[in-house]
Amino acid sequence: MPRVIGTDIPDNKRLVISLTYIFGIGLSRAKDIVETLGFDPNMRARQLTQDDIARINSHLQSEYAVEGDLRRQVQNNIKRLISIHTYRGLRHRIGLPVRGQRTQTNARTRKGRKKTVAGRKK
Repeated sequence: MPRVIGTDIPDNKRLVISLTYIFGIGLSRAKDIVETLGFDPNMRARQLTQDDIARINSHLQSEYAVEGDLRRQVQNNIKRLISIHTYRGLRHRIGLPVRGQRTQTNARTRKGRKKTVAGRKK
């Protein structure tokens, strides 16, 4: 398995699809990377040489925030929202949906302890 930016990407899939296993890279960004670096879009990830992997690593580090840097940036944004006491920060802090989703029936897929939402009559 090739290791790109500290992440093992599957070697039996197309390179475009394998790159999407890196946090912060979706399908359109992966296609852009493959096109920019001049790789064949149908190429398998196992066909990458060490030089190709080094080119991908340097390109990702110079152009995009991915993996650890991006995770840290997202966490800092959430911490900032919590510290300035915004509504979104409050929702993050108590573990409820942040973007306006309903909570009466569907906000049950969170991690951690069960949170009682609205009092329901039996």
